[in-house]
Amino acid sequence: MSVAFVTGGSGFVGRNLIPYLTARGVTVRALARSDAAADAVKKLGAEPVRGDLATPLPPFPIEPLRGADVVYHAGAFVDVWGDEREAFAINVGGTQRVLDAARAAGVPRFVHVSTEAVLVGGPKIRNADETWPRPRRPIGLYPRTKGQAEERVEAANGPGLATIIARPRFIWGAGDTTLLPELVKGARNGALMWIGGGRYLTSTCHVRNVCEGLVKAAERGTPGGTYFLTDGEPVPFRDFIEALLRTQGVEPPTRSAPRALVRAFSFTSDAVARALRLGRPRLPYTAFLLIGEEVTVSDARARRELGYVGEVARAEGLRELAAARI
Repeated sequence: MSVAFVTGGSGFVGRNLIPYLTARGVTVRALARSDAAADAVKKLGAEPVRGDLATPLPPFPIEPLRGADVVYHAGAFVDVWGDEREAFAINVGGTQRVLDAARAAGVPRFVHVSTEAVLVGGPKIRNADETWPRPRRPIGLYPRTKGQAEERVEAANGPGLATIIARPRFIWGAGDTTLLPELVKGARNGALMWIGGGRYLTSTCHVRNVCEGLVKAAERGTPGGTYFLTDGEPVPFRDFIEALLRTQGVEPPTRSAPRALVRAFSFTSDAVARALRLGRPRLPYTAFLLIGEEVTVSDARARRELGYVGEVARAEGLRELAAARI
């Protein structure tokens, strides 16, 4: 593939995907909703294309997609709490607009960056694979909107446009400006504590492994297929978070709270905040379900069908984080 169009180019995945592609000789055009985003993607080596996922007008640009071999749709509303209209406009409406533009421009392949969170609301996510159905009633704004986006992507698959869904779990790595800074802040101010001791398992996926999986999905993915992406074997959640914090010179917390107590607090405070239209609760219930208990997925299909290997081992990624201390 020689030309790619990327949405979310200034986000964490996009900032890594653009140089990953250009290093392989791919010409990249990237959507940018602001001057700052346009400058960021240009510095990464992509041609910025002005546009916005959230608004139906002006129409999504079609001409910059012409001649592209693939669209990587990484742009999304990624918070588990926030404005419902904005989340639906970006994750559902925005995804549909990009799909429509890709088909109109004659782009043959479309890779959608999704998440294991679409399964929240069904059985506990333990060693889940791609055969697991999305729940009829997903819990939380992020799982609901990303699940509906997946429905749009699946429906768009057909002659002229092959669509593939990639679901990385717990994206991490150098350059993360969201999760790691919050962990560091919580550890330093004493707000961070373990839930039930924190020894439950979690799957993870280094951001460059996400890039590897996206590119291999574009090249080899089965049209209409879905693929989980991880770093390999799960790791105890506490061990992983402690390792992340230590790369930043921060000593991990030792305090822990009973899981049942945290679950009850999270569920109740979330429900009250929504009913009374209050601000974000300390631990939204969706966040508890994603980080407060085991969440593990199998990437066996990606390894079997795509030749995905997970190029960056956790130890290597942790060394990089330590070298790039925030």
